[in-house]
Amino acid sequence: MSISEIYESGTQKNNLAHFVAMAGLAAVDGKINEQEHRVLSKFADKLNISEEQFNKIIDHPQDFNFSSPNTKEERLEYLFNLFKVVFADHDIDDQEVSLVRRYAIGLGCTTDMANQIIKKSIRIFRGDIDFEDYRYLLEKI
Repeated sequence: MSISEIYESGTQKNNLAHFVAMAGLAAVDGKINEQEHRVLSKFADKLNISEEQFNKIIDHPQDFNFSSPNTKEERLEYLFNLFKVVFADHDIDDQEVSLVRRYAIGLGCTTDMANQIIKKSIRIFRGDIDFEDYRYLLEKI
């Protein structure tokens, strides 16, 4: 382990954990295809993953461990943090949605739950919420 690895920030470690999980999900069917590689490259940029880290993870995703969060709240927090990264460029494309869905399912969500979380999260992060949702969110404060 290098000195830089010892002193990595908590944020960078979280970003790396997210990326490892996404790469593992992309590789679950054997090999990361070209389209998955492009999407992962976009995520790597958003997550500040170095080219060296990217190549190591893409070449051997099975060599990296990802520990899934234990509670529902932790899983939602992982998804929330991922959506913050995805929306850093103020948009999400179909390939990103697909990978986020697989990520949510990998965290333990059912397909229906993952779809609902993604749909609502996109609306929230795009700012497309109606007054009822806005009021509900404010009442939680």
